[in-house]
Amino acid sequence: MHPAPSVIIFTTLSGLGFGLLTYLGLGLPDVTGLTALVFFVLAYGMAVGGLLASTFHLGHPERAMKAFSQWRSSWLSREGCCAVGALLIMGLFAFGAVFLGAQWRFLGLIGAALSLMTVFTTSMIYAQLKSIPRWNSAWTCAMFLSFSLAGGALMAGQVGVAKPLLLIAAIIQLLTWYVGDRAFGEAGSTVGSATGLGERGSVRAFEPPHTGSNYLLREFVHEVGRKHALKLRVIGFGLAFALPLLLLLAQPESTGLKHMMAAIAVLSHLAGVACSRWLFFAEAEHVVGLYYGKR
Repeated sequence: MHPAPSVIIFTTLSGLGFGLLTYLGLGLPDVTGLTALVFFVLAYGMAVGGLLASTFHLGHPERAMKAFSQWRSSWLSREGCCAVGALLIMGLFAFGAVFLGAQWRFLGLIGAALSLMTVFTTSMIYAQLKSIPRWNSAWTCAMFLSFSLAGGALMAGQVGVAKPLLLIAAIIQLLTWYVGDRAFGEAGSTVGSATGLGERGSVRAFEPPHTGSNYLLREFVHEVGRKHALKLRVIGFGLAFALPLLLLLAQPESTGLKHMMAAIAVLSHLAGVACSRWLFFAEAEHVVGLYYGKR
């Protein structure tokens, strides 16, 4: 798949933003006043910024509102409904925490649940696609949720929770790569199945379907060198999990140094997740590539 910057920004920022909203809704940290305002501005900035970035990938952004009406059958529509619900509920919760010094726990729990549901529905947009075997797995949902919970814990300053969640997210990432690398071959798609001529015998491409490019090739066929993919996996894994864990495990005596290391851990994780998301799209092989002889 073509790794469009807008979708990478969307999946990276919205996951972390809604992850932070989940912890704020649970009272982790239990903050009010100006401190709460800082946390909510950060969470809303990432969540809303990510959602807005996703609209740049739409062919007709002016029709985005129509997506909300298809919630019975569309995961994209369900994502939009959950996102709006989470932002509205958490907005009320934030108002109470910032201006009234009140923690309306019932609203917080509902907002936290809707925030996690938003991340889940986002993951299902990709996990449901049988035409992309690498994504068509429960591991896709596990990866999105684990990234959101681990990153949200980091940003919420919940070090005790962030350590095991980062480790779990790291293991899930490795398993996602392991399963994904074998998914296309195990799906059984071939040139014969792509062209519908498989029943007549062995099929091979004689010439490309056409001499120029088209929408399918631009959007669904992207080739990344195996050497580059391995290098990016190491960089993404190191930044997203290894370095943040090392920084969290270090226990400097200085409070200022401890806060600085925590900030570096958050920035490192953000950069690593962005790298992982780029690979998530770049390595995804659509079965239409078989028709064009791209596998």
